[in-house]
Amino acid sequence: MSAKILVADDEEKIAKMVATYLEASGFQPILAYDGLQALHAFREHLPDCIILDINMPGPNGLDVAREVRKTSSVPIIFLTARADELDRIVGLELGADDYISKPFSPRELVARVRAILRRTMQSGKDTSQTELLRHGPIEIDLKKRLVRVSGETKDLTTIQIDILSFLMREPGRVYSRMEILEACIGSAYEGYERTVDAHIKNIRKALGDDSDNPKFIATVRGAGYKFMEQPE
Repeated sequence: MSAKILVADDEEKIAKMVATYLEASGFQPILAYDGLQALHAFREHLPDCIILDINMPGPNGLDVAREVRKTSSVPIIFLTARADELDRIVGLELGADDYISKPFSPRELVARVRAILRRTMQSGKDTSQTELLRHGPIEIDLKKRLVRVSGETKDLTTIQIDILSFLMREPGRVYSRMEILEACIGSAYEGYERTVDAHIKNIRKALGDDSDNPKFIATVRGAGYKFMEQPE
């Protein structure tokens, strides 16, 4: 069965163009033209991925993402025509997996959808790696895509789980932002490198970590991030 992709954009021409490219690539698009329609379609169809325009009437894309994240970790890609990178960072802090700026290439957007869905599916099927990853109080069930801290389940998105598990595989090793992006996303797009900070911020928040006095993820100034070695 083909993956269902919810496309929410108040510009009908853009939404239908994206739908055409998604259909040609074997996906099943579901269209919405404002925030309320997007939320209704999300609840009715339970899509495998959501493409959200930030600037929509009624609840905008950021508002829709907030509602979706209350109940679901479905991958979200933001579309934005705004030049201010702050909007992109806010979107990522709300739990989005990616963003793409307008005007954009429909083929690139479809490629990003495909990459996100591939990561989501492969993460639960990769038998070449241990299903459980543990360091200190943190445990990741790679097959079920669950993160627990001292036995308590934490809510992380697909990309956040990928980043955390990537860092945890070699505690103490420092990874640059570019290395993290290339390993967890497959490629790093222009301007995207800086947004890894937003993902790290969300991971720390979910884990109850303090950036000023970290127990799990430390910032190495001028170099990147590392998962701290945990006491036995």
